[in-house]
Amino acid sequence: MTENIDNPGIALVNKYLKKFGESMGKTFRPFDENGYTFVQKGSARVTINVFESHKIIVFLAFIMDVPETKQFELFRKLLELNFLVTEDGSFAIDNRTSPNKVFLRALRGLAGLDYEEFVDILHTVAKVADEWDNKLRDMFAE
Repeated sequence: MTENIDNPGIALVNKYLKKFGESMGKTFRPFDENGYTFVQKGSARVTINVFESHKIIVFLAFIMDVPETKQFELFRKLLELNFLVTEDGSFAIDNRTSPNKVFLRALRGLAGLDYEEFVDILHTVAKVADEWDNKLRDMFAE
């Protein structure tokens, strides 16, 4: 893993990812030049994106496709879960790139991000996504 001085946010989070992998006895793919990587935990695949231009990090886990029917019920359930169950994450739909997909996401500025917070957010998103992806599909998928 090389240090990328042109992308200090990516370099910092790569160090955190490497340390996290070592603590679990695993090796995770380092961030690419676009600031993208992923971690698999249970049924959840958490993608992690560092956006240097916005100085943010985004953790994203695909949950399910939006069904043709029962959308109101699904959206209500997601809002209820967002209140406390999702902890640092929240359910969301990216209308620009994936208008028919539900994700769990957590977003945080890079400034002041330390290793413990990185791991906490990653664990939270993976845990919540792993717990709720199958439950929500069972409740609402067609």
